[in-house]
Amino acid sequence: MTASLATGLHALSAVLWVGGMFFAYQVLRPAMGSLNSPPERLKLWVQVFRRFFPWVWAAVVLLPATGYVLMLNQYGGFEDAPIHVHWMHGTGWLMIALYIYLYFAPYRALTAAVAAEDWPTGGAQLAVIRKIVGTNLLIGLATVALGATGRFWAWLPGN
Repeated sequence: MTASLATGLHALSAVLWVGGMFFAYQVLRPAMGSLNSPPERLKLWVQVFRRFFPWVWAAVVLLPATGYVLMLNQYGGFEDAPIHVHWMHGTGWLMIALYIYLYFAPYRALTAAVAAEDWPTGGAQLAVIRKIVGTNLLIGLATVALGATGRFWAWLPGN
């Protein structure tokens, strides 16, 4: 039962975080181009992030916690875990580090700039956020692919 619960929470957390980034980057961002006013766009992004980031924080806690449960349950620890599990572990922590930086630096600066109606600073911070989200999206998609296909890599050394 522990493995089933951990697997379900792990998959849902990954889908919510990576899927949310995909939606924001590939769908919402281009659609916001129809808003003529930079202040409107920046205010909307602050509202979007305010609603999305609690879900990301949940994923930041649940993904490593459930990943460790699954690794211990299936492999008894890192030593006997296949190489794709180690790769997922590394890419997962890289994603978390990028998100923590995003949240505590450019996102906080964006919200402060929007509150102060400093639109140039807000726009600059949103550009930084866009780059981090784009990077994290690529890493997240690769990590999902590792998780879904890694067990089939018997030909890979360490697997």
